[in-house]
Amino acid sequence: MSGLINYVSCGVLWLGLLVKAPDLLRHGRDPYLRALCAVLGLAGLCFFLGAPPTVGAVNRIGDVPNLAAPVTYAAITGYCAASQVLIVHWRGGPRVRRTVRRWMLAYAVVVLGIAVTFALGDAPVERRTDLDTYYATTPFMAQMIVLYLLAHLTTTTVTTVSALRWARGVRGGLRAGLILLGTGALCGAGYSVVKLIAVGARWSGRDWSALGTTVSPAAAGLGALLTVVGVLVPLVTPRVAEGLRARRTYARLGPLERALDDLLTRRTLRLPRPRLASPTTRLMWRQTSIHNALSHLDAYFDRELYDRTRAGALAATGDPERAEAAAWAAVITAAVRREADPARPVPPADGTGRLLDGVPGPAVLARIADALAAAVPLPVAPAVPSGRATESTTAAGTITAGTPAASTTTAGTT
Repeated sequence: MSGLINYVSCGVLWLGLLVKAPDLLRHGRDPYLRALCAVLGLAGLCFFLGAPPTVGAVNRIGDVPNLAAPVTYAAITGYCAASQVLIVHWRGGPRVRRTVRRWMLAYAVVVLGIAVTFALGDAPVERRTDLDTYYATTPFMAQMIVLYLLAHLTTTTVTTVSALRWARGVRGGLRAGLILLGTGALCGAGYSVVKLIAVGARWSGRDWSALGTTVSPAAAGLGALLTVVGVLVPLVTPRVAEGLRARRTYARLGPLERALDDLLTRRTLRLPRPRLASPTTRLMWRQTSIHNALSHLDAYFDRELYDRTRAGALAATGDPERAEAAAWAAVITAAVRREADPARPVPPADGTGRLLDGVPGPAVLARIADALAAAVPLPVAPAVPSGRATESTTAAGTITAGTPAASTTTAGTT
C-alpha cells in the first residue's frame, strides 16, 4: 500500500490532463489553457515524486541521500507558480503579464532557495516518508522545509479564496466546478497546515510525525481528486446538458414520426437507424426522417386548410405558436391521407400543388408533435364558399398520434 494514495492521485490528475490535451494541441497559444494543463501536470508530478518507491528510486539514481526531497519540493513550487498564473488569467485585467512575471520570479527564488538550503544542509539518513519532521531541527534543512510549505500554503489559500469568491457570481457547471476547485485547494492547504503543525511539534520536542505521514497525504489526495473534478465539471456539463436536451427532443418528436411512419416505410424515406449513436445523432436521424417525409408531402399540403385551422385555433387559445402547431398537424394528417389514397391523382410534377411556405424548423416540429400527442380538439374557421368543390379537414376532431388521418371530413360547396 506504500505510495498507493500518491499514485492514484497522480493518475487522477494526469487523466484530467489527458482530457485537456486535445484542446491544448488545438489552442497551444492560449495562456489560460497552458496554465491549466501545467497545474494538472505538475500536481500529478508532485504526487508521483512524493511516493516512497519513487523517492527511493530518485535517491539511488542520484546517489545522494534524500535527493528526492528538493526535487519534489521544486515540483511542488512549480505547481504553486502554475496555480498562481492560472488565478491571474482567471482574474484578467490590464496587468496580467506583469503579474504573471512577478509570481514566476517569486517562485523561481523559492526554488533557488530550496536548492541552496539543501546543498548547505546535512541529511545523511534517507527518510522516504517523514523527512519533514525528522530533519525539522537540522540547520538549513529546516529552512528548506518551511520555505516550500509556506509557498504551498500561500498558493492554496489564494486559490481557495479566488475560486470560491468567483463561484458566487456564476451559475451552472462553472459554479459547481469552482466550488469543487476551491474545496480541493482548501484540502491542499490542509496538507501544508498539518505538515507545519508536525514540524512545530518537533521544534517543541514532541513527535507528531504521524500527522505528516497519514493525515497530510490523505488531505492532498482528496484535494487532487476535487481539483480534477472541478476542472472537468465545466467541460462536461454543457455536453451532458446537450445530450439530455437531445434525448428529450428525440422523445418529444415521437408522435410526429409515428404519424408519418407509414409514408416513411412505404416510400423508403427513412435513413437506416444509427446504432450505438449519441443522443444528438439519434435526434438528427429522426429530424432528417421527418424532413424527408414533409418534403415528399409538400405538394399535398392545403394552404386553405392551414389558414382556417390556424385562425380557429388562434381565436380559441390566443397562442400563435400553438395555433401554428395545430394548423400544421391538421395539414400533415390530411396530406398523409391524400398521399396514401390510390384514388387520388398524383400531384403535378412541376410544383404547382398547394404549397406552404416551407418545412417547419426544429422548434415548430416539436410543437407539432405536442399537438399530435395532446389530441386536443380545436375549432376550425368556416370555409369561405368559392364556387368550386374544395376538400377540407376539420381540426375540431381529435388528432391522434400515430394515425395518418386523425379526423377528416369532406365538405363540398357549390
